[in-house]
This record gives sequence, C-alpha cells and structure tokens, in this order.
Amino acid sequence: MKYLNSLIRSGLLLVVVNSSLVMGFLLLPSTAVAHDIPSRVTVYAFVKPEGNQLTALLRVPMEAFGEISFPLRGPGYLQFSEAEFALNDAARVYITESIHFYENDVELTDKELLATRVSLPSNRSFTSYDEALENVLSPALDDDVNLFWRQGVLDVLITYSIQSDASDFSMNPQIGTLSNETTTVLRFLVPGGAERVFNYSGNPGVVNLDPRWHQATIRFIGMGFMHILEGIDHLLFLFCLVIPLRSIRALVPVVTSFTVAHSITLISSAFGMAPSSLWFPPLIETLIALSIVYMAFENIVGARLEHRWVITFGFGLVHGFGFSFLFSETLQFAGGHLFSSLLAFNVGVEIGQLLVLLLVIPLLNILFKYFVRVRIGTILLSALVAHSAWHWMLERGEQVTLYQFQLPAFDSLFFAGLMRWGMMFIVMGMALWGMYELFRRYSLIESFSSYGIRREIKEDV
Repeated sequence: MKYLNSLIRSGLLLVVVNSSLVMGFLLLPSTAVAHDIPSRVTVYAFVKPEGNQLTALLRVPMEAFGEISFPLRGPGYLQFSEAEFALNDAARVYITESIHFYENDVELTDKELLATRVSLPSNRSFTSYDEALENVLSPALDDDVNLFWRQGVLDVLITYSIQSDASDFSMNPQIGTLSNETTTVLRFLVPGGAERVFNYSGNPGVVNLDPRWHQATIRFIGMGFMHILEGIDHLLFLFCLVIPLRSIRALVPVVTSFTVAHSITLISSAFGMAPSSLWFPPLIETLIALSIVYMAFENIVGARLEHRWVITFGFGLVHGFGFSFLFSETLQFAGGHLFSSLLAFNVGVEIGQLLVLLLVIPLLNILFKYFVRVRIGTILLSALVAHSAWHWMLERGEQVTLYQFQLPAFDSLFFAGLMRWGMMFIVMGMALWGMYELFRRYSLIESFSSYGIRREIKEDV
C-alpha cells in the first residue's frame, strides 16, 4: 500500500513538472514576440526630387528590426564590420518594400538601395537634408565603438527613377507596423525651394507631397464630412436642434446661424487666433458638452424658438473651435493651399450636417406621428441626450481642473492678441446683425413662433 501511494505521488509530481515545462515553452515565444515589438518609435525622413531622380533618406530606430539577426560581440554590441548584409536585409524587409512612391499616380518601381549606415542615438545629422546625406554616405563606425544594437539608428538611402522633378508626387508609407505607435516626421523638399513638413502617426494612406489646389480641396472636403459623421457630440447637438423643429424652413435660421458661427471661429483658429494654452482644448470640449445639455433641457422645459438661432450662434462659436482642433492636425496635408483647404473642410462639414438633417427629420416625423405624442417624445429623447452629455461634461470638466491657470503677461503680444480678438468680436456682431436682417426680411424669425403654436395645437388635438 505504501509502495502504491509513493507511485501515485511520483506520478502526480511528474504531471505537475511536465505541465510547468509545457506552459513555460508556450509562454516563451509570446514573451519574445512582445519584447521584439517596441511600444513607440519615431521615423525621420527626407524626400527630394531632383532631375530624373527622387531621393529618400530615412532614419529608423534599430529596435524596430527585432526579427533580423545582427552580428554581435561581447554582451550584445554591434559588429559594424560584418553588419552590412544584415543592415541591407533590414532596410529591404522593413522599409523599401513598405514605402510606395508615385509619380503622377503611377507607382515608382525602378528603385535602388544605395546605402545603409548605423548611427549613434546622439547623432543629429537629420536636422537637414545635406547633413543626413553626408552622414549616410560616410564610412561605418569602428568596431571598437560599444553600441548595443537596439540603441542604434539605421540611416537608409534609396533612389527612384522619375520622369521629371516637376511631376506630382505622392506616397503611401506603410511603416506603421514598426511599433505599436509609429510617428513619422517627413520633409518633402519642393524643387522650387519650399519645404512641406508632415508629422503623422501610423499609416495615413496615400499622401500628396505637394498637392495641387484641387487635390487638397477633395481631401479636406472628405475630412470635414467624416469629422461631422464621426463626432458624436456634434451630431447630438444637431439632434437637439431638430427635435422641436422638424421642417427645413423652420431649421434654416438655426442651421445658418450655427454654420456662420463655427465658420468664424474655425477660420480664426486656422490663422492663429485661438489660445495655444494646454487647458484650451479640454475647456472647449467641456463647453461643447454643456451646449448639448442646455439644448436638451431647453427642449424639455419648452424652447422659445424665436430666440433659438441666437443661442445656436453662441454655441456654434464653441463648436467651431472644436472643429479647428482636427483641422490643425490635418493642415499639414494642405500644402500651400491653406485658405482653399479651410473652405473645403467647412464645405465637408456642411455636407455632413445636411445629410444628417435629411435623415433625422423624416425619422422624427414618423416617430411622432405613429408611435408617440410630440411632447412626450420630445421630453424622452431630450432626456436621453442630456444624460449622456451631462456625464461628458463632468468628465471633461475634471480634465480642465488638472491645469493651472495663470494671468497673462500684459506685454505687446497680449495687446496684439487682444486687438485680434476685438476684430473677431466685430465680425461676430456684424454676422448677427446681418442674419437678423436677413431672417426678418424673409419672415423666418416670425415663423418660429407660429410653427411652435401650430405644433402645440396639433398635439392638444
């Protein structure tokens, strides 16, 4: 019996040991893979067309090349004299096969990897194109330089055959998989001497390096359209406007007021009039949530529709600053066409708004006609919107309190900014007066009250 018990205990011990070993081997590959993929890398690049050749210079942190076996010595130092083949292999696998350049929308396939060179992380040659080119063509580092391979940066020189440096060039940089978060800082050197700077994360898709006005216009119309459709807070604000005014004629004044207002602050922000303080974006996001809460509660208690266009104008100014945050991030894709891209972005926003109105108005009319009474439906829908916006307002308000507010220095820059804001207030006043005269002439303001009365009478009946 004792012998049997000892056999059982030995068998159980073997099972435990074998299970531990199996689990260890299963976990080892995943740990290695997680270690090989860095959490964040930054890629620097220069692109320059000249004559019949387009030159691309890139600097990529070597920690992104986790699957390449580099010749090492000692505790993991790179053996520079024997690393040429591995460096070229890393450049081809991770860079040349992932970045696609186009000339007049035709992909450039005639390319050549001219040089690769490992540089120390302290090397600052990528501050200019000439210095970067000189560095990548310089001799390799000596083997007595102790550099752990993951700490180095790989400089790569690639050339492409082109028809003319005056062509339209674009690129599709699919190198966002180098890390969990890949940031690229790219400088395109225009033959005329200008420089286009791009700073983007991940894979932005096809990028026009020096876009023509129509290319920038099409891109920014799409950006504005998608922004309004993806911005749930802007959509809920529009929804609150539509609930009590379910006709195109009744919505003309409020939608026009909202459009004019957000256009003023969007254009002003694009020309540097918005505050650059860190607390400003979270403050605007909080005020946007507040605008939704206010409109929803106004619907619940009973909106004074004849004044709604004025209130919408005030909140439209806030939403315009919200639009400007996205526009400022995408401004790099405008090339030299700032104003046309700004107008195109605004047009895209308006197209998105009109699409939302055309979809929501019929749905609300069907809902209130066949399923629920107007007053009850208005209260229920507005309460649901107010509930979500209220939580947003509290969460975003907490972010604002994390920043310290300081009084500005009353210097020449402060008074210059004050004058610009004064001009913007004058534009706001003129816009309000112009819309009031326009709405009064076409009796649109008076139609608010009569429209609301007709709705109430129909509901009571």
